[in-house]
Order: sequence, then C-alpha cells, then structure tokens
Amino acid sequence: MYKLPFEVPAMTYAEALAHVRGALRFGIEPLLETVEDMLAELGDPDLAFDCVQVAGTNGKTSTARYTAAILSGEGLGVALYTSPELVSYTERMEVRGAPVSQEAFSHGVSAAKVAGERVNERRAAAGERPYDITEFDTLTVAAMVVFAEAGVDVAVLECGMGGRWDATSAAKSIRSVAVTGIGLDHMRILGDTLEEIAGEKAAIIKPGRTCVLGAGTASPATVERVFLDQARAADVEPVRPEFQITKRPHRLGAPLELDVATPRKTYAELAALKPAYQAQNIACAVALCECYLGRTLNEDALFTSVVQCPTPGRFQLLRPDPPVLIDACHNPQSVEAFLSALSDVAPNRAERPVLLAAVLSDKDVAGIVSLLAAAFPRVAVTQTASPRALPAPELARAFAAAGSELAGTYPTVEAAASALCGESYVACGSITLAGELAGLFR
Repeated sequence: MYKLPFEVPAMTYAEALAHVRGALRFGIEPLLETVEDMLAELGDPDLAFDCVQVAGTNGKTSTARYTAAILSGEGLGVALYTSPELVSYTERMEVRGAPVSQEAFSHGVSAAKVAGERVNERRAAAGERPYDITEFDTLTVAAMVVFAEAGVDVAVLECGMGGRWDATSAAKSIRSVAVTGIGLDHMRILGDTLEEIAGEKAAIIKPGRTCVLGAGTASPATVERVFLDQARAADVEPVRPEFQITKRPHRLGAPLELDVATPRKTYAELAALKPAYQAQNIACAVALCECYLGRTLNEDALFTSVVQCPTPGRFQLLRPDPPVLIDACHNPQSVEAFLSALSDVAPNRAERPVLLAAVLSDKDVAGIVSLLAAAFPRVAVTQTASPRALPAPELARAFAAAGSELAGTYPTVEAAASALCGESYVACGSITLAGELAGLFR
C-alpha cells in the first residue's frame, strides 16, 4: 500500500479550494516535468496502480465514464479522473464509483502543495527557475495521491486538453490510451488547425501502449493520417471499433440500443438510457477496456455497466415538468451531436422550448451561435461565473446578428433560472452553464 514519504499538514476543504483556485490556470509554458517532479517528490504514487488515458475534443468525459464503469463491472477497483466538475471539485476524482470525500480531496491537495513547494525550493537553491504550478497540475498530483492511498487497481484519466503536455501524461503507468475525436478547441494553446490539434492528442500513443481510435479520428483524411503515422512510429496497431445503432431513442428516457464490434468480439444488444451520440463513446470505451485487459469482456456485466453508467451534464433532464434539459456541449462538433439527439425527441423547431445559452470566450462562438440560432425559435442568454465567460450582452448581439428572437439577457445563471422558473427550457453552450444549473437544481 502506498504511503506518503513525509507528513503534510491538515487542510480544510475551504483551504484546499482556495489553493486550487489561486493556482495559474494554464501556466506560462506547458511542462510535464512539473508534474513528474512533484510525483517523484511524493514517492511515485502513480506507480501504485495502472492508468488508462482518454484524449479527444469531444466525448472524452463520457468515454472515460463508460470505461470506468465497464472495468468496475469486470471486478476491478477503479478510480476516475475527469474535468471540469459540474458542481463540486470533488467530482473530478472518483473512487469505486463515487466522488471522493472533501477530506480526501483536501488531503491530496495538501500533499500536492507541499510537493510543489519542496521541488521549487530545491530548484531555487540550484539557481533554476521555479515551476509554474497550475490548477490542473495540482489536481492531477492530488488525484494520484488519493487514488494510491485508496488502493485502486486502475485509474481512468481524462486529459484536460491536448495530450502531449497534459498533466495526466506525466503518469508513468499508462497502459492503454484512446482518442475519441478531433475538433477546433483550445486553439490558443493547441494550434490553429485540426492537424495541429490532432498532433498534440496523438502524442499519447507511445511504444508499449495499446491504443483505440474513436470514430471522430477518421476524418478528414489529413487528421486520420496524423494518428496513423504516430501509431506506426510507436509500433502500435490501433484498434478502431465499429458500432451499429439498432434503435434510436425517440423521447426523453427511451433507450438507445446498439451493437459494438471489436477485433476480438461483437457485443450485441447493448442499451443505454442516452441519446444516440453516445454510441460512439460506448464503442470506444468497450474497445479500450478490451485493450487494457487483453481479453474479451463479460457480456452480462458489460450490459449492466453500460445501461447504469451515469453521464452527468450530458443530455440530462433536471426537471421533468415543465422540462429543463441541460447539455455540456461547448463547441460546434458537440453542439451538432446534441442537436441531432434533440431532433429525435423534439423534431419540430417551432415547438421547441426557449434556449438558454452561455458560451466561453475562447471557444468558436460564431460556430456555436449559428448552429443554436437555427435550431431554436427563441433564445435567452446569460454568462457563467467562469472568468472565461463571454459577457451576456456580447452573446446577445451575436444571436441577434444570427437572426434569433431574444427572450432575455441575464447577468448570471441564477438570474436566468429565476426568470425562467415557470417554463420549459433547454440550456447548453458551455460545461460551466450545465454545472451551475445542476447545482441550482440539487
């Protein structure tokens, strides 16, 4: 059992949150060495368990959740590391299917804080520039400590962004990886073209690892070539699962049914109480679990794991009457997937409820707005508490320019929810919007 090599001070949850929120968001320059040195300082907690890593522009959170659920159904002790949270920071770290306690979270953050201080003190003494320790660096190191102390068998790690410089890539026990798909996201950091972004995500394909390429990596051909070239250079044969939807849900709460085929086996009649766009994520997770285990999966356990797997913030009904539906779609690709699912249950645009939208300023605002404006008869706009939130008046102008009928402009999500409390609405456009609304409905 892993044990911290030195004592760390007790930290309250409020103190842990203050430390995390006070860290840099992205850092001046991306460095894996920051996390690598912090983990080494802590006695390599990442070596206490195996890791499975999931990257991609869209679908990676759901794929990571399905992967964790399936591996748990195979009898393993599983941890899950995802981001961002919907309501509480503790949601980013799950152990055996449940978010960690505030005490465990705070202990992990304290360990990461002390490790960072010790590493930077040593660097300063050697005349080296101290590391810029980011929020994600801190949380990733904290998660490794929490998971190691919990004695899990395997941790499923969702990349925060990219792959090459992502903090999760510092884990030394990554056995299998998956890339779900590619879109234009985090362009200021990852690159301006799909090919550049693909290159950053493809970097997680390394010698000795098994690899799954999801449906979203197959086009355009120039993107597919990036992944295949990286796999070839790493001497890795990527697995590309196939799936067939046999039944699409035509109302909220109706099941999706599908078959998934991998090189090892075809799994027929899987079901999920999810929209159709989750099919490719389920297929990717099935193949990833096979790759990690090196064998086929138990069919009965797989069915149960898939049908019971929660995907918070993804086509989630917060209130049945009048209905309030949230989705964490936050770029044109995920918006298109969401709208495709919406068309199954509400095909008539004129009869759809008001849209409540909020968008982050570093996303493809024009692309998101154009798709949503065409899909809803009326639009209300707001802005989340995120420092990256696009101001509501600016978002309102974008929707007006796209021809939308504006139903209201609200300075906060809480103000918007209060104004819309007596009617049905659909909320999407950013993960933070889904999270803030989920918190209000708890």
